Amino acid sequence: MREKGTAAAFLVGMPAGVLLGLSIYTFGYARGHSYLTDDPAACVNCHPMREQYEGWIKSSHRRAAVCNDCHTPGDRLGKYTTKLLNGFSHSLAFTAGQFADAIRIRGRNRAVTQASCNRCHQEILAAIGAGRHPREGVECLDCHRDVGHAH
Repeated sequence: MREKGTAAAFLVGMPAGVLLGLSIYTFGYARGHSYLTDDPAACVNCHPMREQYEGWIKSSHRRAAVCNDCHTPGDRLGKYTTKLLNGFSHSLAFTAGQFADAIRIRGRNRAVTQASCNRCHQEILAAIGAGRHPREGVECLDCHRDVGHAH
């Protein structure tokens, strides 16, 4: 009977210990707490983002927006869900050595950024007749990919 209790404690304690260890590492050594802020410097905790950060410093968007304004949804739940998903996938890729040298926005993150363009620039889009681009499916990032990150 005692053996079953020991095995059950191990099965519960092991994952709890791993989770505690990862949390201490993430929020201590890796400064994970900084990702809960809107501080653009948090994005350069991970060195592959340095080029994007330095590009933002040079861009006109520096006076109007921080990283989260463009790269997370406007609502609190969407913002922190996006930060959680990106933080996990980026740290996993970085730890596994699978992080691409040339960072490119794709998929869900591209859609989030496009929605941010639409939200902030709705007056301009209305004035130029957004949705009436000569080519179907053209998005802001197709022509303006370096706007927030001047190179």
